[in-house]
Order: sequence, then structure tokens, then C-alpha cells
Amino acid sequence: MYGKLKALWRYSWLLGFTLFWIFLAASVSRNPWFSFWRHALSDLGDARRATDPWIYNTGLIAVATLLCIYSLYIAYESKRKLVVFSSALLFTAGVFLALIGVFPSGTKPHGFVSTWFFVQVWFSSIPLLIDSIASRKPFYIASMVTVSIIAPIAAYIVEIVVGWPSVAILEIYGVIIVGFYLATLAYIVNGK
Repeated sequence: MYGKLKALWRYSWLLGFTLFWIFLAASVSRNPWFSFWRHALSDLGDARRATDPWIYNTGLIAVATLLCIYSLYIAYESKRKLVVFSSALLFTAGVFLALIGVFPSGTKPHGFVSTWFFVQVWFSSIPLLIDSIASRKPFYIASMVTVSIIAPIAAYIVEIVVGWPSVAILEIYGVIIVGFYLATLAYIVNGK
């Protein structure tokens, strides 16, 4: 029994990442007006315009819960202080993700909590970048440089040169980077 629960705990990041896409697809299917090229993903949770905004908002809260659970797994499994510190920052990011569902688009705190989720994930990557350099493992270093340095700079360059076509596209880019980051974490924490 314990082994099965620990396996679920270990892969909660993957379950959360997959669940995000499922809830997003369900929300988009209920809102034919939504365009990835013109809107923000949070528009799917806006009670003023979305059909069944609870789908998107509940999905964010569910995914946030799994992110927080996974961050606790990282702290439990890791022996390295920088990784444990990173997991604490990732837990905080999970709280902000849940707050996006609690304060959906159209509410006053939404702009702050939605931005701070991505900023907090980035903050959580910095201790891992330092840990990766100390580890001298090429895959770990390359992955963390990609997440912590290259991905944010690339996003900024796109904004400066051509501009993101919509907030939704930028958010999807961010979600993909977060997924890559979580996959890297899984690889590192599980000692592969």
C-alpha cells in the first residue's frame, strides 16, 4: 500500500501537468468564443463571459494541489539543501496557482496572483540552477540553464521583436517551460 501511495506522490507532478491540459480542453470546448490568438487563458475562468467558468477555476485549484503535493515529495526525497529550498518556493508557487482559481479574471487580485505564479516558479528554479552547477552534471546544468536563463530571455526577445500574439500563447509557453522544469526535477530527485 505504501509503495503505491509513494508512486502516486512521486508522479503527482505528471498527473497535475496532464490534468491542466484536460481542464483546459474541457473549458475551451464549453467556450467556442475563446481564441488562443486573442485571449488569456484566465478568460476561461471569468464568470462575466465564460460558460461554466468553474471548470477552469476548479482545474487550476486541483492542479495547484498536486503541485504542492509534489513539492513536498521533493523536500522528502532530497538530501540537498538547495533542492529542499527550491521545493519550498515551488510549494508557494502552487499556492499562487490555486489563488488564480480563487480570484479568477475580473477580480482585483487576479493580475497579481497570475503573474506571481510564474515569477514564483522561476524563483524556485534559481536554487536548482546553483545546485546544478555545484553537481557538475551536464544534463542537470543544461536543463536548469534552459529553465532559469534561456526560457525567460527567449520570452522577452519574442516580446521585443514581434510581440506575443496573445497572453494565452505566452501562458502556454510558460506552462510548457514549467512542465519541462518539473520533468527535470523528477529526473534529478529520483536520482537518474
